[in-house]
Amino acid sequence: MDIASVIGTILGVACCGLVGYMASHGDWAMFYSEKGLIMVFGGTLSVIFMAMPMAKLKAVPGYFKRFYFDKGLRPVEVVKLMGTLSEKARRDGILALESEVSKITDPFLGSGLKMAIDGVEPANIEATLRLEVLAMQDRHKAGKKFFDLIKLYAPGYGLVATLIGQVGMFGGLASADIGHLGHMLAVAVVATMYGTILANAVAGPIGDKLALRSGEEIVAREMMLQGILSIQSGDNPRVTMDKMLAFVPGPARAPFKQAA
Repeated sequence: MDIASVIGTILGVACCGLVGYMASHGDWAMFYSEKGLIMVFGGTLSVIFMAMPMAKLKAVPGYFKRFYFDKGLRPVEVVKLMGTLSEKARRDGILALESEVSKITDPFLGSGLKMAIDGVEPANIEATLRLEVLAMQDRHKAGKKFFDLIKLYAPGYGLVATLIGQVGMFGGLASADIGHLGHMLAVAVVATMYGTILANAVAGPIGDKLALRSGEEIVAREMMLQGILSIQSGDNPRVTMDKMLAFVPGPARAPFKQAA
């Protein structure tokens, strides 16, 4: 589980809950507006269905799962793993890696190693794995797009509900019904609050983290690809390690340099 995502979620809910309690003194009903809920959540949902194909929408649970659970390998972990595989291949031959493939949980790396062990041409390995990276990027773009749509349109529908509330408020001025005016003003303000919270406290942070995760996974897969090609070509493990370290930030390289 991604601890940072959990901490951020708890902190955000706690802040909103504390300020809401301080403002309402426990009367949470004042923050409820069925008209605002219908307009903001229903309207945003309609935009999502209009903008995205159903096949992409079926993957929405996976987007949230990826936000809270990140099972991808970090660059440092990839360096260690590829270094171990390179040393074994250099010492015992590339066929010796066949026993290691079953232990590898990353399907991208496992697929690439299988091709290398089977003697597939390096150009074909690279082409196949790069196609996998492109397909992965397309899936990740769909996840980012989903939250971008919410971030973009939720405040807009909050504004629409606000305008509707204001029209109702102005329409009731002739009757001078203070209760009606207050109710319509509450609809206007609460709907704006719904849209703002949905965009800035939910969709925005999740979309941004998914974009960062996508970039990290692309780097990790590029490292794996270069490592597989290096192992297949019979490079010295030190050469393979240097290729991997090219993707790692300077301070994180120190332990590997000292070990060498």
